[in-house]
Amino acid sequence: MNSVDAAAIPAVLPQQHAWQTPLELGLLGAIWGASFLFMRVAAKDFGAAPLVEVRLALGALILLPFLWRDRASFPLKLWPKLAIIAAINSAAPFVLFAWAAQRAPAGIGAITNAMAVLFTALVGFLFFGEKIGKQRAIALLAGFVGVIILASGKTAGASIGWAVAAGATAAFLYGIGVNLVRRHLTGLPPAATSAATLSCAALLTLPFAIAQWPQHEIPTQSWLSAALLGVLCTGLAFVMYYRLIARIGPARTVTVTYLVPLFGVAWAWLLLGEPVTITMAIAGAMILGSVAISQRAKK
Repeated sequence: MNSVDAAAIPAVLPQQHAWQTPLELGLLGAIWGASFLFMRVAAKDFGAAPLVEVRLALGALILLPFLWRDRASFPLKLWPKLAIIAAINSAAPFVLFAWAAQRAPAGIGAITNAMAVLFTALVGFLFFGEKIGKQRAIALLAGFVGVIILASGKTAGASIGWAVAAGATAAFLYGIGVNLVRRHLTGLPPAATSAATLSCAALLTLPFAIAQWPQHEIPTQSWLSAALLGVLCTGLAFVMYYRLIARIGPARTVTVTYLVPLFGVAWAWLLLGEPVTITMAIAGAMILGSVAISQRAKK
């Protein structure tokens, strides 16, 4: 999920490179879907806060050149606001998803992540006076029913309710964060803003990561997963995300939301052997369907 709202970024729509768009959207969906796989592999060895610290720090490092280039747009008085948004839109949801990854299959986090689109509409309605409309209200209700169905399921005999609750809470925080970005960070260079918020989030998470850093040796596989989570799924994915927004606009770019759960579940099934249960299939279909309805209503 992105740390900067696509709707706040002006679109440039050149006609060339049309053949690249489906490929890059699919690749971005595959990369962000894989983030839940990497969290599932690494979280058990790192713990939630240490894993997120590695992710945030590496992601910020990839994007720092953009922040350096546009540093004049970030006066000192802006940084407290950036820190608050970073806590809501990056640090806390990343930790919640990592915590959930210790307790439930990777596909669970990927499915709940899709609720961020619905929560963005709900937060806008509840706190910022945005209209929601009958069709989007129905979509929200269907999405929440999907979450309840997902939380009621079991995998390998174990309840996943708390993991679903953590993922849904993370998606709700994304919804708050997107609305804050729209109102307080619009007009700032998006890649540089993402670098700034990731850097702030890394600093905010650092004390918790140090306090909870594992005493045992961390396997190479988990280090590799953490590195890919930070470099590929956070840093490089955001670069690709903003390139897509510049080329095809935010409305088309946000369709990647539909691909992330599909790839998240597929990667977990293919590489980790995690089962796709009937409950997951029904809940996923309801949540993705509600997101689709919500986006149509928005248009």
